[in-house]
Amino acid sequence: MVNTVSGETAGESGPLVEVSDQTWEHIVEKGEKPVVVMFYSPQCPYCRTMLPFYQQYANEFKEKVLFARLDISTSLWTAERYGVRGTPTFKFFCGGKAVSEIVGAVYPAILKKMIEDMLVHGKECALNRTEISYEITGYG
Repeated sequence: MVNTVSGETAGESGPLVEVSDQTWEHIVEKGEKPVVVMFYSPQCPYCRTMLPFYQQYANEFKEKVLFARLDISTSLWTAERYGVRGTPTFKFFCGGKAVSEIVGAVYPAILKKMIEDMLVHGKECALNRTEISYEITGYG
């Protein structure tokens, strides 16, 4: 069970899902659908400006894409892991891999175009990415 933004409890099929450090791997990295994640903070005025458009797109594309939000003030580990430095940051994931991002309060049409592009090119982009190993050791 996952907490949706409206405060109801629902499965991953809900139009907008709230994720955290604890639920990130299951929902984003191991999910079956492509995922768009809005990294936000409750104090961010630009996040509040973008939220109605993000919710609209979540309803419009709910059959093809999972839309999620992550509060960077309570899920610091995931935000740091993906290099989120400002809010809102929209990251696009396909096959559990980040394929693109957009930062800031942008024109809603740009956000929609990036979602459509991810649906067309996301899997191809994810397959052609080079994995980076974050294991750092002095032994090789």
